Amino acid sequence: MRRIGFAAVAALVLTANANSAPIPAYIAAAVADPARPDADKARDAFRKPAEMLVFAGIKPGMKVMDMIPGAGYFTRIFAKAVGPNGYVYAYQPSELDKFSKENPAAIFTLVKDYPNLSVIHAPINALVAPEALDVVWTSQNYHDLHDPFFAPADTAIINKQIYAALKPGGIYIVLDHSAPKGSGLSDTNTLHRIDEAVVKKEVEAAGFKLVGESNVLRNPADPRTALVFDKSIRGHTDQFILKFRKPAR
Repeated sequence: MRRIGFAAVAALVLTANANSAPIPAYIAAAVADPARPDADKARDAFRKPAEMLVFAGIKPGMKVMDMIPGAGYFTRIFAKAVGPNGYVYAYQPSELDKFSKENPAAIFTLVKDYPNLSVIHAPINALVAPEALDVVWTSQNYHDLHDPFFAPADTAIINKQIYAALKPGGIYIVLDHSAPKGSGLSDTNTLHRIDEAVVKKEVEAAGFKLVGESNVLRNPADPRTALVFDKSIRGHTDQFILKFRKPAR
C-alpha cells in the first residue's frame, strides 16, 4: 500500500472540511436576507456564498474588507454576517472609475442600507484600512490586477498592503477563474483566468502562508480555454479558492 505523507493527509482533511462544514445560523440568515436583490439570489446556486463564508471563517464582530466588490454581491452578505458589532469596508479602486463615469459604481449606493458598511475609494496600490482587519476577500478579480486597464496595479505592492492591513493571524481569501496549469499570466487579459500557481507564489511572497483550499467551485468539465463570459461556461467556470494567513507573530 502506498504511503501518504503527513502534509498530504493534512491537505486532504483541510479540503474535506472546507467542503463539508455545516452552515452556521448567522450565515444562513445573511444569505436568506430578504433585502438582497433577486438577481443576486439567482446566482447563489453556483456561487455558493454560504460555503464561501464558512471557508473564509467570517464571524459576527469581524472587520472585513471586500476588495474590488463589483455590485456588492458578497458585500451585502458580509455586512449581515458580521452584524452590528462588525464592519465591512468595500475597497473600490479608482482605476475602475473610467468604467462608470456617467453612473457611479453600484457599490456606493449600498452604504445607505447597511450602517456597518463604508466604501474606500482610492488607487489599488494605496490600499489601506482605517483599522486592523480580520479578513480581506477578493472574488474573481485578482487576475484583473495584471491587466492593462488596471495599470499601474502592482500585485507585489497590493499583497504587501493587504498583509499590513490584516491583524496577526488574519485571513486573505483569493477566489478566481482557473486557467490551465502552467499557463502563468497568459490568459488574464484574454480569457479573464489565471493560473492558481501564480497567485500562490505572489501572495506567499508577501509573507502569507497558504492554509487552505476549497473545491466547492471546482468544475472538471470546464476545459479552461474559453472566455469566462462565454455563454458555454459563464457562471460555471472552474474556480479555485485559496486561503492565506498572516502569521500570528
